[in-house]
Amino acid sequence: MKVTGACHCGRIRFEAEADPSKVLICHCLDCQILTGTAFRLVIPAALDSFMLDGEPRRYVRTGDSGARRIQAFCGDCGSQLFAMAEQGASQVNLRVGVLDQRQQLTPALQIWRRSALPWLGELGQVAACERQELLD
Repeated sequence: MKVTGACHCGRIRFEAEADPSKVLICHCLDCQILTGTAFRLVIPAALDSFMLDGEPRRYVRTGDSGARRIQAFCGDCGSQLFAMAEQGASQVNLRVGVLDQRQQLTPALQIWRRSALPWLGELGQVAACERQELLD
């Protein structure tokens, strides 16, 4: 499927071909820290299908495996856009939250589950509002 995305401010846009059955949730500590939340949702895409309009900032992180990965984000609004191997990349991992098709992309796999926050399975029991509303 063709996916398109952009950062929050719209300065950087991209598109790629991706397989919707490959969406995954990563619970690793790096993803928790880099996203500022409980996990990261990604979809891999072949690098040769990836077209980028705009120049993101890049941060290189060495993972537990020793592999060096580029983390790309908008230097203006801070939106995380994608990650890829620093050398020899054949795919790019797109951040589902910045994709226009995000509602169609259901996770098929969770990785680094041992690092998942323990309360994730209980979210269905947490009070919910349809919009930001003040709770008394």
